[in-house]
Parts: sequence; C-alpha cells; structure tokens
Amino acid sequence: MATMESLIGLVNRIQRACTVLGDHGGEGMSLWEALPSVAVVGGQSSGKSSVLESVVGRDFLPRGSGIVTRRPLVLQLHKTESGQEYAEFLHSSKKRFTDFAAVRQEIADETDRITGKSKAISNVPIHLSIYSPNVVNLTLIDLPGLTKVAVEGQPDSIVQDIEMMVRSYVEKPNSIILAISPANQDIATSDAIKLAREVDPSGERTFGVLTKLDLMDKGTSALDVLEGRAYRLQHPWVGIVNRSQADINKNVDMIYARRKEHEYFESSPEYGHLAHKMGSEYLAKLLSQHLELVIRQRIPSILALINKTIDELNAELDRIGRPIAVDSGAQLYTILELCRAFDRVFKQHIDGGRPGGDRIYKVFDHQLPAALKKLPFDRHLSLKNVQKVVSEADGYQPHLIAPEQGYRRLIDGSINYFKGPAEASVDAVHLVLKELVRKSMAETEELKRFPTLQADIAAAANDSLERFREASRKTVLRLVDMESSYLTVEFFRKLHLEPEKNQNPNSNSNVDRYTDNHFKKIGSNVTAYIGMVCETLRNSIPKAVVHCQVREARRALLNNFYTQVGRREKEKLGQMLDEDPALMEKRNAIAKRLELYKSARDEIDSVAWK
Repeated sequence: MATMESLIGLVNRIQRACTVLGDHGGEGMSLWEALPSVAVVGGQSSGKSSVLESVVGRDFLPRGSGIVTRRPLVLQLHKTESGQEYAEFLHSSKKRFTDFAAVRQEIADETDRITGKSKAISNVPIHLSIYSPNVVNLTLIDLPGLTKVAVEGQPDSIVQDIEMMVRSYVEKPNSIILAISPANQDIATSDAIKLAREVDPSGERTFGVLTKLDLMDKGTSALDVLEGRAYRLQHPWVGIVNRSQADINKNVDMIYARRKEHEYFESSPEYGHLAHKMGSEYLAKLLSQHLELVIRQRIPSILALINKTIDELNAELDRIGRPIAVDSGAQLYTILELCRAFDRVFKQHIDGGRPGGDRIYKVFDHQLPAALKKLPFDRHLSLKNVQKVVSEADGYQPHLIAPEQGYRRLIDGSINYFKGPAEASVDAVHLVLKELVRKSMAETEELKRFPTLQADIAAAANDSLERFREASRKTVLRLVDMESSYLTVEFFRKLHLEPEKNQNPNSNSNVDRYTDNHFKKIGSNVTAYIGMVCETLRNSIPKAVVHCQVREARRALLNNFYTQVGRREKEKLGQMLDEDPALMEKRNAIAKRLELYKSARDEIDSVAWK
C-alpha cells in the first residue's frame, strides 16, 4: 500500500506543481493532462457533494438549491501518517485552513470572485488540497451538476455550457469517470451514465455509483444495477448511503456517518451480501487502487511525454540563450560571440545567403544608368550655350585656330554633372547597407535577449557605415575630378585627323569658325567625349562604391566596436548585457518548467518500479 500511496501522492504533487506553473497544455498534451485523475459527474441533486464529503470524511462543500458547484473543483487528497487535518487553496497557498466550515466559505467566495453573485458558471478551476490521515491519495475533480433546464437568473445556454465543460474533462483518455446516479431514479434516465456511455462506450474508464439507496420505495432495491444486470460496466458498481438532511442540519460527524453507512449495508437484507463492496470508504480505496493501476499503465507514455517536453524546453532555452556568467572575461567573450553572430547574418545578406544584397547591384545596374541618362547634356551642349561658352572663353581676342578654352569649359561643365549621380549612388548603397544592418539585427536570434547590446551594435555599425559613405563619396568625386584634371588627348587628335564632312574647299575657314555649323561641330565633339567619360564613370563608380562601402562593411563593420568593448570595465560590460525583462521572465518560466519535468521524471522513475 505504501508504494501505491507514494506513486499517487507523487502524481498529486506533480499536478499541483503544474498548476502553479500554469502548465495546462497549449500545443499537444500537457503533463497535467497526461496524469490520470477522477472526474466526478452527476446530475443536480444526485448526491455528488455528499459522496465527495464521505470520501474526504469532512463536511466542506457549499450546499443549496440550484447549481451550487459553478466552477470545477480540483480536489487533491494527501494521506498523512498523523497530525492535524488541514486544507490549502492554490490561490491562497500560504494559508492553512483547519476549520472546514471556513473551507466551505472560501469555495463559495472564490466561486463568486469569478462568476459574481449570479448563477453563471466558469471553467476556471479552484484547486484545493486536503491533508488528512483519514483519506487516500487521490485527485478528484468535482464538476457542475448536469441539468436539463435553465432556472431564473441563468442564461438559456446554461444546459449546453455545463455539458460542454463536463465533456472537456471526461473526454480526456487519462480521465477516470465517476458517474453518480441516485438509486431512487431510473438508471436509464441518468445524465451521468448517458454522458459516460458517449465518451467511454466500452466502460473501461467509468465507475458507477448509486446514491440514496436508503431512500428507495419499500419493496424495491437496486440489486439489478449494483450487480451489473441493468447496466454493465467493466468495474463494479458501488452503493452509497448519504447523510440524511437531518444529519447535515445537526452537523453529524462524517466519521460517525461512515460507521452508520457501514452498519446499514451490514444489516440490510437486500445488500448484506455486498456489504464488503459498498460504502464511501470502499469507493475511495477502489478508486485509489485503480488510479494507481492506471498510472502504472501510463508510465511509459508519461515518461515519453516528459522526455519530449524536456528536449523541447532545452531547445527553447538554447534558442533564447542560457544565463550569462558574471565574470568580465565571460561577459566579454559573450559580447564578442554575439557580435560575430550578427556579423555572420550581415555577411549572408551581402553575399547572397539571405535576401537584400541584390539591391546593391540594382543601384549600379538600374539607378546609376538611369540617373546618367537624365543628365542635362542636351541643354548644356545646345548650339546657343556652346556659342555662348566658346565666345566667353575667347575674351577680347577671338581664337585663331581652335577654341581650346571653350572646349575645356564645355567639358568641365559637362563632367561636373556626373557628381550628382555619383553621390546618389553612394547614398543609395548606404541606405541598402543600413537596412541590411537593421534586418540582420532583427534576424540574429541570440541578440534578441539583449536590447542594450542590440542598440550599441546597431549604433556602432551605423557609425561605421557613415565613415564608409564619406570615404566612398570622396573617392567617387575624386574620380569625377580626375576626368576634368586630364583630358584624353588621343580622342581629340583623332578628331583633328578626320576630314571634315561636307566642307566647301573654296570656303574661308576663318569665316566658317563663326557659323552655326562650326558651333554644332564643337558641341558634337564634346558630346562624344562626354559619352566616353560617361561610360568610364559608369564602370568606375560602382567599383569605388563597392571598394569603399560594401567591401569595408563586410570586412570591418564592427572593428571600432571591438576596440571600444575591449577597453570597457566590468560594470559597463554588464550593462551591455542587460536583458529584456520579458525575455528574462520567459527564460525563468521555461527553467522552472524544465526543473519540474526533470524532477517529475526522476521521481516517477524512483517509485514506479518498486
């Protein structure tokens, strides 16, 4: 018996711990649901409360007309060797109740706290533990009584609401059903048996209880039911004699009531031969023995669930990160590892392992060429402007052979337009890199728990990108200036060697220099040269931007940050690893659940095979 009690008592403790931690499921079955318990089902006024009080040996449940049980009561009985009887509520775990009248009042008050003073119901359970030498280790769930009609003050849906709540407990494969029916009613009309038959058609999970045997009409008996002829179950029916209303009014001691119940069966001409299998004490022992058997049968599946959950919890802890050591060396190592994790994600974005890097190529392949095409060369090299620039370049002395200063001014003015697209390319790539830093920060799982470090790394990365942008801007502008600094001589020598088309051999070349055709030819020559420069810059600007920004971001994004971190004191390192409070709370909750499951596995292993 000791082994049985230790196993069921262990299950009680685990279920209570699950409740404290809120481990009631989610995806898949929770440990609480995997552990068997006894769901007490019956219609209103079926004697359900009296059965529970007889099993406990204490008068502790609220009584009254209508629906009294309006919230599930998870009742865990803990057998003690000796000592004072007392009760504890989970919602008030630091308070011990030794007065069971106060327990009754607390159940009523706690019910009203959720449902109000109305007759509404709630599926939020009340958890009560009773410690006594007069009980067996057992978990019983007292459910609202099934009803057929709603009374005044109840919603029209109350009948369906109660049935749905009761079903949610009895449908679970690990639930033992205690179906209570009054003996003075036809068993065929029993709400409890009807529901049990639906969810447990084979009857292997159902225990039938007949109450109020002493209130049957004279000359009648419930032997057909108790002996399994009226409705057969795989487990024996148990008859109960409840306290009379007069006994309840007189506060007759429950232990005395148990003796009277035993005497009733012993002296009954109808049930005397079944007396050893009747009564609340026998029912409690029967349920405890069966519960122990079910637990043993479920141990492999329970342990499998526990091991699976332990693996999932460990994986979740690994994902969000384990607690950080307090010494500065470990903190510095952790910071550098987190930086490297971020840097790996960032490089994957640039190199193509993750999306985003392709946007840099689009800057060079689409945005830069489009910007170059929009440059106002047609306006700058129009006939009117060419004539104006060339004339102004001559000053008081018109050029004698070729307007070189005019050419240079036209070329310089045209090349200057390239600075806009060059700087725009630098800025566009800078914005892409900043966005990749933001995305990489969000995608680095290890960093999510450290908002301060996230902010520090993001600030350092963006500072580096600003420096890279400035270096890139200077470089591309230098490329443009280089095109102005030294013109490609060969281009103009080739132009000089080419014979002029449509030239009149009798024309005066000095006069022709001031005709529209002459200025058109200058504009055409400059346009051709600028086209060559444009093609050169179209290729060299991307090279400079990649060299100064993209390559440096990939190579040295956090180099300055590493230097700064290495100089920081322990206190500042600790501040950088200041975790998100919500994540700390989540880790603590996971750690507590992990501890519960590991402890449950070890304890079940230690007693299961004794």
